Amino acid sequence: MASFNLEWRASTTKDLRHIPREQVARIVAEVAKLAEEPLPHGSQKLTGSERTYRIRAGDYRAVYELRRDANVSEIQRGRHRKDVYR
Repeated sequence: MASFNLEWRASTTKDLRHIPREQVARIVAEVAKLAEEPLPHGSQKLTGSERTYRIRAGDYRAVYELRRDANVSEIQRGRHRKDVYR
């Protein structure tokens, strides 16, 4: 499978500032895997969107948009599971 580029929104990096460091490391590790496998086991497509998916990292979620035509995974949000979909 082709390698995908990872793009982080500026707002996403701000989201990560409010999360404990050990959890940030876990989220970043899970997101890094998206470069090789953009739809890993456990990823789910979000309802109401054609290209938006989420992956789990413990109690936290990373929401990303998969643009296959450009081979890009754009990380949109990284928050606690109770807040990520708001």
